[in-house]
Amino acid sequence: MQFRIDRRSGIAAYQQIVQQTKQALRLGVLVPGDRLPTAKEVAQTCAVNPNTTLKAYRELEREGLVEPRPGLGTFVRKSLARPQAAADSPLRGELEAWVAGAREAGLDREDVAALVASVLEEQYAGGTPPAGTPGREETDTMGTGSRG
Repeated sequence: MQFRIDRRSGIAAYQQIVQQTKQALRLGVLVPGDRLPTAKEVAQTCAVNPNTTLKAYRELEREGLVEPRPGLGTFVRKSLARPQAAADSPLRGELEAWVAGAREAGLDREDVAALVASVLEEQYAGGTPPAGTPGREETDTMGTGSRG
């Protein structure tokens, strides 16, 4: 795993390391037992202070995602991957096709990010599970909770 630090993003470097690690855990790029790069390695490749990486790793440790092993490094303890988010999932293929269509329509990266963020906010607002998931009650158009 190699981190990429965007100094123009306005997000602290340690937070970017945390976010990128979690993304790799969600996508199955990192799995339990994998060793993360050392603070020295990250400092060399990303031009950040080693303490920045150590701060990120401590946060990941507090969340139970990684564990330090003295003299050996920091290792992944827990996965966040779901099969539906894997690189070979049908959902990813659909998303890739949608992004390609958005690019063909003239949208740039920031436009796509804003559109996706807006839809995510609408879909996940209030913590309501999506239709068809356990715990979500089907309602009629009047919202009375009956099925008619």
